[in-house]
Amino acid sequence: MRRREFITLVGGSAAIWPIAVRAQRPSLPVIGFLHSATASAYAPMTAAFRKSLNEAGYVEGQNVLIEYRWAEGQFDRLPALATDLVRQQVSVIFAGGGLDPSLAAKAATSKIPIVFANGTDPVEAGLVGSLDHPGANITGITFLLNTLGPKEFEVLHELVPKAPLVAALINPKSSTAAWQLKDLQDTARAVDQKILVFQAGTEREIDTVFTSLVEHHLDRLVIGADAFFFSRRDQFVDLATRRSIPTVYPWREAVVAGGLASYGASVTDAYRLAGIYVGRILKGEKAANLPVQQATKTELAINLKTAKVLGISVPNTLIGRADELIE
Repeated sequence: MRRREFITLVGGSAAIWPIAVRAQRPSLPVIGFLHSATASAYAPMTAAFRKSLNEAGYVEGQNVLIEYRWAEGQFDRLPALATDLVRQQVSVIFAGGGLDPSLAAKAATSKIPIVFANGTDPVEAGLVGSLDHPGANITGITFLLNTLGPKEFEVLHELVPKAPLVAALINPKSSTAAWQLKDLQDTARAVDQKILVFQAGTEREIDTVFTSLVEHHLDRLVIGADAFFFSRRDQFVDLATRRSIPTVYPWREAVVAGGLASYGASVTDAYRLAGIYVGRILKGEKAANLPVQQATKTELAINLKTAKVLGISVPNTLIGRADELIE
């Protein structure tokens, strides 16, 4: 071999070698984060999710990447967003913000592990075969928020016991709307109470509903569990306060923002638990072998300052049962 050819060959190999080494380095695992609402509304929950990942040894941007997909209340976008995550071959998909993201993720892949966090019975919804043995590629956390509407109803009945009619608001775009409606109607019949159900799926429709409440002289409102509603909690609190309508929510965050009362599970804690499961899956465990966890702790929060503004005397029985009183 001629000397010049040898030098050229060695030089070419030296140029290619570092690239080959880089190509052989293992790429970082990627978490697909699929959600029906907005990033700003769920910032505390997302922070709890990342904190659990950190405790499991995974730090975003260092040894794991997270691809976020926010539907921003447009549920019809979820199938395409889920398909996009599958196309990118993420390592695991987290589905939050109600049942719909979980259904979209399940429809998009039967291979990539899925961890959900929502307030629906996952067996009844068809996500898993059973809580103890979810099977397939999906598991997660259920906090049964969508089944707590009747409890909100009872709290509101104790706060305003003499109102002849109570209103309820659900999102017709949610796949759990029919279940929530049935639960509320069953509870109303049990206590011999009339209920009028309103529907809203956009910011403008929420405004319209509150106008209708005033026109119908309705002075009690139960808000259904919904990720879009959660993202609009400040709007609900503002309207309820300005219209002087006692309202009970399924999330304590609304009470912290000035709402009257709430009854529900901790969504933030559910996301923390989901982060733990995602970390375990990244370390090699199978979703099918991780039983669905139930976040069974419920919290009653009451804003005494708001109650005073609305002219409501909170019964001592409720004060005694409250997990959080805001003054």
